[in-house]
Amino acid sequence: MVSRIDEIDKRILYYLAKDARNTAAPEIADEMEVTPATIRNRIRQLEEEGVLRGYLADIDYKSIEGHVTYQFSCTAPIPERDRLAQAALEVSGVVTVRELMTGNANLAITAVGSDTNDIGRIAGELSDIGLDIEDESVIEKEYHRPYDPFGPEDAPKGPSLTDFMGLAGGAEVVEFTVSEGAEVAGLTIEEAVDEGLLADEMLVVGVERDGDVITPKGETVIEAGDVISLFSKTGLEKDALEVFGTR
Repeated sequence: MVSRIDEIDKRILYYLAKDARNTAAPEIADEMEVTPATIRNRIRQLEEEGVLRGYLADIDYKSIEGHVTYQFSCTAPIPERDRLAQAALEVSGVVTVRELMTGNANLAITAVGSDTNDIGRIAGELSDIGLDIEDESVIEKEYHRPYDPFGPEDAPKGPSLTDFMGLAGGAEVVEFTVSEGAEVAGLTIEEAVDEGLLADEMLVVGVERDGDVITPKGETVIEAGDVISLFSKTGLEKDALEVFGTR
């Protein structure tokens, strides 16, 4: 299943990829101007949807005396690729298996051995399960960084759109965070409509607050920090969301 994520989810993934151990929900919440509960709820959703699959330690095995990390480029028959990838993971010493969309060298296998004899043993077991080893080499160093497009940008402070979707007929659905001091903050949806802050063609279809999803009604109070999903029958003008403190 392909998951749709918004700017809040992207920022969560960025910081977890950067340093999961030292990433705290309140820090992300402060940057995105939502509550820590909203961030924790989003993390749980990302885990349930399989987007966030785990929190792996970055271990330098080479720094452990005698250990060496090897990269094996192996070929598996296409119909057997998935099965053999799982079988390779069962070989003692194999730590990572990647399936590649290619004919030859379609499995990239990373293994750690206590010495060269151990690496030879791993290579033999990979061959025994039916893999052809095309190439092998020692991994000297490996570098990681989070996916930059999910990270913060040099932009003026203040809430901005976290998601946007264009619909047939010119309709739009936008998602954004209500800013502190916004005109609508503290008003009910009905009051916002009566005061002309919400146009007739606009409909609040979702409110996320402190990690909980609220079904919006006329008496629902809009609060600063709420993540609002807004449906508009027509395309929104540039300043249409200024009452929410959104640029």
